[in-house]
Amino acid sequence: MPTALLAFAVVSTGLFAGYFLSFMSGVMPGLRRVSDEQFATAMRRFNEKVPGPVFLLIFLGAVAFPLASWLVPVDDRTDTQGTLLLAGLACSVLGHLVTIGGNVPLNNVLAASEGRGDERAARAAFEGRWTALHALRTLLAIAAFALVTAAAL
Repeated sequence: MPTALLAFAVVSTGLFAGYFLSFMSGVMPGLRRVSDEQFATAMRRFNEKVPGPVFLLIFLGAVAFPLASWLVPVDDRTDTQGTLLLAGLACSVLGHLVTIGGNVPLNNVLAASEGRGDERAARAAFEGRWTALHALRTLLAIAAFALVTAAAL
């Protein structure tokens, strides 16, 4: 059981980091090149669809599996492996706090601005802050993946 939990921790943190990295390296740069209206509409639609079952499974798994792996006693786990796992868990939790405390509120403000006719202002209030927070949570997700993977080695 401990080995399976650790494998799930590696996979879930890796999927989560990859998901965020692809958004940061592909989607957001692509959206920089579209009009304010296109940007606001696209981000609103993403924000409606992203919290679906697959994303939520990965989102929750990136914390739940490292936590379960850390809590389940393993006879041959070294102190270093335990520390790496705990550090990976901390990075996942911090990234989730950035999401919940930063990105989600910005998503909600952008959603509430729909139909008000000033997409330039909506984008200006959203894009820079959201992208900076997304970069931070992406780096935390990558760090979580690297740390959890190192703990598994």
